[in-house]
Parts: sequence; structure tokens; C-alpha cells
Amino acid sequence: MSAGPLVGYSSSGSEDEAEDEARTRPATGGCRRGQSPVPSQRFPVPDSVLNMFPSTEERPEDDSAKHGGRVRTFPHERGNWATHVYLPYEARDEFLELLDMLLPHAQTYVPQLVRMEAFHLSLSQSVVLRHHWILPFVQALKDRMASFHRTFVGLEVTAGHAECLDLVSEVDRVLEEFNLTTFYPDPSFHISLAWCVGDARPQLEGQCLQELQEILDEFEDSEMLLRVFTEQVRCKSGNKFFSMPLK
Repeated sequence: MSAGPLVGYSSSGSEDEAEDEARTRPATGGCRRGQSPVPSQRFPVPDSVLNMFPSTEERPEDDSAKHGGRVRTFPHERGNWATHVYLPYEARDEFLELLDMLLPHAQTYVPQLVRMEAFHLSLSQSVVLRHHWILPFVQALKDRMASFHRTFVGLEVTAGHAECLDLVSEVDRVLEEFNLTTFYPDPSFHISLAWCVGDARPQLEGQCLQELQEILDEFEDSEMLLRVFTEQVRCKSGNKFFSMPLK
């Protein structure tokens, strides 16, 4: 299998009032005749105490500066878990050596490119699961993946494309069971090497990608290096990871 081409591509008030009235209503017993009952007083709670218990109605603010300028594809809400199904790729030293050659060259065209921290091949879009759906969703994935065998795929996938489509088809069936968005129609499978904020395709397409492809083609043993031996499908939901072994 020849090494695949490099590509650039663009995820209630009334109750409170009743409570206040009950707390300030004069007591009917326990007072001497001729004496006015002493109303109960509500003392203000210090700010230092209030700050210890933030309102549950407040949603955490998404600060893109903390994520390299990336913006969530959907707002963060309590109980919602961002979920993604993918094939992992464990980068070897030779792959990282190749990336160290490709990325600096690409950065001469797009300086803001940032190297990926981990590498994978997506089998689904990022979708939202409620917490109580996670385990049934993962079990449904395991049932769908049970009959699949391990295979090799390249970067961009030039061999194993049909097998990846079969995997996506099964993942899509599980997503449909949970009324979630399925994967892209006619997908192009790839492993991301770097990212940046904004659409940098005009700078990458043409001369830049051609030069990067030449570096890739000249790299020793690139054909074998860019093979991915897939032994499992993984699902990441929030901070939880699940693995589904392939035969």
C-alpha cells in the first residue's frame, strides 16, 4: 500500500414570598398580654459565604483562550457528555520524526498550526449523550463491533476504506437508536497531524501540500510507517474512555 496523500480540511417566586411571610408573621402564642411580638429578622448572608455556593442556574463560561482559541460546537450543560467514536493511532518514534519534518514546513505557510497531542481516525462526529445513556450506548457499540476483524488503514486512507465504511455504518446504527447525528455522508478518512483556529485551506492547498507530499514520499519506509494496525474501537464520553476489541 502506498502512503496516502496529505490533505487540508476545515465540530418559584411565589414560594419564596410565602416563606418570607411565614418568617415575619407575628407569633400568636408565647407573648405576654400588652406586649408586641418581636418579628423575626433575616440577616444578610456575607458575600464570602455566598461565593462558596454558586447558583446552579449559572452555566460555566466557555473561555476559548483556555483551549487555544477553539470554540465548543455545542454549549456546555450539566449532565451532557460530549461523545466521539474513533480508531486510535499509537504514534511511533519514526512517525513523530516524520511529523517533525512536515510541521515546520507547513508552518512557513500557516504559522499558527499546532501539532496534535494525540492521533486517531474518527468514526463519528462529536455528539451529546445524557449521563444515563453512556453505558447503554457503549454496550450497543460493543454488540455492533463484535463481528469485525482487525485491519490496516493508511493516512489519508488509501487501503481499508471499505472496512472503515463498514465500521461507520455500524456506529451510525447505534447513533440512530439514540436519535443522534450520524457521520458525514461519503466520508474521507484521515488522521489529523496539526490544527489551527480559522480556515487556513487557501494557504495550505496547492504549493504547500505539494511540497509536504514530496517530503512524505521521500521519507524512508513511509509506506509501512503510515499503516495503522487497528485492534480496537474506542469511545470517549466526557472524561470516560471505553474500548471495544476487534477480532
